[in-house]
Amino acid sequence: MIIIYSEEHKKYLKKIKKNSYLVKIVQISILIIFLIVWQILANKEIINTFIFSSPSAVFNTLISLYKEDNLLYHIWITVYETLVGFILGCLLGIFIASILWINRFIFKVIEPYLTILNSLPKVALGPIIIIWSGANTNSIIIMALLISVIITILNVYTSFISTDENKISLMKSLKANKWQMYYKLILPSNINNIMSAIKINISMSLIGVIMGEFLTSKAGIGHLIMYGSQVFNLNLVITGIIILCIVATLMYLVIVLIEKKITH
Repeated sequence: MIIIYSEEHKKYLKKIKKNSYLVKIVQISILIIFLIVWQILANKEIINTFIFSSPSAVFNTLISLYKEDNLLYHIWITVYETLVGFILGCLLGIFIASILWINRFIFKVIEPYLTILNSLPKVALGPIIIIWSGANTNSIIIMALLISVIITILNVYTSFISTDENKISLMKSLKANKWQMYYKLILPSNINNIMSAIKINISMSLIGVIMGEFLTSKAGIGHLIMYGSQVFNLNLVITGIIILCIVATLMYLVIVLIEKKITH
């Protein structure tokens, strides 16, 4: 099937594309200007490089970590812990949310407990998790899982119960059972909402992993940041934060690409 666009529509599409490119150029320009100004202030000794570091010092620290064969190892540890916590959190969260939608009685029973757990700072549970699971990777993954699974349950369940009531009534009039309604209506209607919850989940899992690495770790980006703060090496701390930003951005972009594939 060949689609023919009018000249006005072509101009409209060109305008949208141009605006998209313009936004990206401005975003990149802001970042470049920030780095240049930061480096100039450091070179002129207007700012204290011991406290604020500088782009050149961060770059040298990055090269040093890479040459010591530590950089990729630390990144991999954090990415691995995040992905395990993220995948388990998504699967478990969607599964539990589905059960709660099928049986509203169970949701009414555990709703206050979910609310309490969601509002409770998970770092407060860190020492208990470490005692139970040991000061190892498992405790870090459990912390990430705790953060992600509760948020996933609440977000996905909310989207499930917000499904169009008219469509649900139509399914009931056709004598559809709970499983048929779930499989044919609830799940397909909420793919976008589930993907939005997953996009939130990847960042929350990463937060949980970094919190865990702050408390107990021998490797990972969180370990680099914590070690740098303990020895007052601000270059290492800022380098770790920048690496963390890059990793978080890449993970988010991967989820966005998956979302486009699924929704398409």
